Amino acid sequence: MVTIVSRTAVSDDRTKIAYLTDVEGRWDKLATFAEGNPFVTLDPQGRFRVRDGAVFVFGGDAVDRGPDSLRVVDALLEARRAQPSQVILLAGNRDINKLRLARELRGRPLARTPQRERDEGGATLLRWILSQTMGAKDAFEHRRAELSRMAGALVRDEDVFESFARDVSPEGNLRAYLRECALAYRAGDALFLHGGVTEESFGVVPTGAVSDDERTAEYCKITDDSNTWVDALNGFYRDQMRAFDEGAERCSLDEPAPWAALVAYQAPIAGTRANQRSVVYGRTTDGAGNPLLPPRAVIDRLRRDGIHRVFVGHSPAGDCPSVLRFEDFSMVFADNSYGRSERGSQVLLVGDETVARGECVTDDGRAVRTVAAWTRDTPAPLGLRTREERALVKATTDDGAWVLFRALEGYRAEQRLCDRARLGEVEPALSDPRET
Repeated sequence: MVTIVSRTAVSDDRTKIAYLTDVEGRWDKLATFAEGNPFVTLDPQGRFRVRDGAVFVFGGDAVDRGPDSLRVVDALLEARRAQPSQVILLAGNRDINKLRLARELRGRPLARTPQRERDEGGATLLRWILSQTMGAKDAFEHRRAELSRMAGALVRDEDVFESFARDVSPEGNLRAYLRECALAYRAGDALFLHGGVTEESFGVVPTGAVSDDERTAEYCKITDDSNTWVDALNGFYRDQMRAFDEGAERCSLDEPAPWAALVAYQAPIAGTRANQRSVVYGRTTDGAGNPLLPPRAVIDRLRRDGIHRVFVGHSPAGDCPSVLRFEDFSMVFADNSYGRSERGSQVLLVGDETVARGECVTDDGRAVRTVAAWTRDTPAPLGLRTREERALVKATTDDGAWVLFRALEGYRAEQRLCDRARLGEVEPALSDPRET
C-alpha cells in the first residue's frame, strides 16, 4: 500500500528540511548536494539517508538529461522505502511523461509521429519520442552509456529500448518511483511544487476527464483553501496512478487511457509551450525566463493560509538558487539543470530561516561559492531586483559581493558580481510590478 503524505504540520522551531530538485539524471548533482549537508548523507554504497528529526524533499525531474537516470531513481526510491516519513518525492514532468511509453511503444504513438518511425517502431520510434516530444534528445544515448557501464560492454539499441519499456512495466523502478510521488507537499509555512503556483492553478484540480485527442485535461475550481487544494491535487495524482497500475497492460489501445488526464496535466497545452493551470508545468517567469513572484492576489491567498515560503524547480534560473522576496513572503527557484556549475545546490529550511547554498560561474569565468540566508524580516536587497537593469539579487559570495542574475533572450543568462555600494535601487520581482 502506498502512503502519500500531502502535508506535515510542523512548528517553525522544529522545521528541518533539505530540498533538492531537477537533477535530471545527474548523479554528481545528488552527490554534491549531500556533501556537508547537515540533514542528509550519502554513503559509499550510494544509499541516501535522512538524519533523525529532518525531512528530505525531492522536487521532481529525476531523469533524462544526464547519464545516471537509473541510478538516481534507484537511490531516491530506496531512500523513500527506507524512510517513508522522512523522504518526500514530487513528480516532475520528465518523470510523469514516461507513462506515455506504456501505450506509444505498444502501438499507439502520437498522431504527429512520422510514418517511418511508426513503421519501424522499437528503438527508432523511442528515439523520436524522446527527442521530439519529451525534450530529451540525448536520453537514448545516456541510457546506453549507463547500461554499458553496468554490463561492462557496449549494449545494443534493443537493450536500450527494453530498458525504457521496463521502466514503466509492473516491475519497473520508475513506475514504482512514481507510485511513491505526490504533486504537492506542505510543511508548516512552506509549500513545495515542481513547477509553480499561478493565478490559473491555485485552487484548481483536473477532473480526470480529457479532450477527444487526450491532450487537454479538464479542470474545476474546487477551493480557495491551500490545504484542501494540496490534498485534492495529491488525490487526483493517486487516482491517476492507480488507473495506470490497473490498466496499463490491459487497456485497449483503441480506448482513451484512463490516466490520460495526468499525462495532459504535466505537459504544455497543445500548440503552446505553457500550461499555467498545472503545478507541474506552470511557471512564473517572463518571456526571457527571468523568475517572477506569483501575482499579489496569489501571494495574499497563500499568506492567508499561513504559507510564506514556496519552493519550485522546473524553470532554470542560473547556477545557484534564485531567491525572490516580497514583504514576509519568499519563493525559491532551485532547478539544477542548464547551469554552468557542476555542483548541486543545497536548500535548507531551519526553523523560520531558509539557507540556499550553491556555486556560480560568472560571465568572466570565475567560480564562486554563494549563500543566501533569510527569515521573514530580513531586510533588502536579497531577493529583490535592481530597478535599472532588472537583475535579481540572488545571493552573496564569501567576500560579501552580491550575485546578480538576469535571463536574456535566446536562453542566455547573465551572472555577475556587484559591490554592495554600487547596487542602486531595488524592487520586488512581482509578475505585475504595479502591484508593489
